[in-house]
Amino acid sequence: MPWDRNAIAARAAEEIPAGSVVNLGIGLPTMVANYLPEGHDVWLHTENGILGMGPFPYEGEADPQIINAGKQTVTVAQGGSCFDSATSFTMIRGGHVDLAILGAMQVGANGDLANWAIPGGRVMGIGGAMDLAAGARRILVLTKHLTKKGEPKLVQDANYPLTAKGVVNRIITDLAVIDVTDEGFRLVECAAGVTPKEVADATGAPLAGV
Repeated sequence: MPWDRNAIAARAAEEIPAGSVVNLGIGLPTMVANYLPEGHDVWLHTENGILGMGPFPYEGEADPQIINAGKQTVTVAQGGSCFDSATSFTMIRGGHVDLAILGAMQVGANGDLANWAIPGGRVMGIGGAMDLAAGARRILVLTKHLTKKGEPKLVQDANYPLTAKGVVNRIITDLAVIDVTDEGFRLVECAAGVTPKEVADATGAPLAGV
C-alpha cells in the first residue's frame, strides 16, 4: 500500500542525522518537523529567518508573528533564534545547511530538480529553492510518484523549468525510496506492499536495483 503524506514525512525524518541543520521546504516537507525523534538535536532552518524552528503549534497556541517561509504559524524550539532573511540566505549560500528537504514537480535521472512551475499551468514562484538547491550539502526530495494525470514525476530528462541541475541525492515518494546515482535512479526501498516492478512501471526512466 502506498505511503500517505504522514508516512512519507516520517520516513524522511529517518534521513536526518543528529545535530544537523535542516531546511524544510514548503508543503509536504514541513510535516517532517512533527516526526523528529526527541533528543536528536536537529536545528530546523527556514529561509525567512528562524534557526531552531519547532513543530506546528497546537490549536489556540499559535503566535501569528512566528511563521515559516510558507506563512504557516510554527514554534521556536528552546535555544532557537530569529533573524532577517539576508542573514538566513547568507547561511544557505555559505554552505551551512546540511540538508534541504524539498518538494518537486519533476526530478531528472541526473538529479535535475524542477519544483516551481509547470508549463502552461500555475507558476508557484521559485522562492528560496534555487539557493537551497545550490547551497545545501545534501538534497532530499519528497513527492508523489505520479502526477494527478498519472504521469511520472521521475523522468529521464526533466522538461519543466529547472530549479537547479544535478543536485538531488535521494527521493522519497508514496511508492519508494530512490537514490540518484551517476548511472541514474536506483531503488533503495519500497513502501510496504508495493513491489519493485510497480515502482519501475511508475518511473519514467530506467530504475536500477529492481
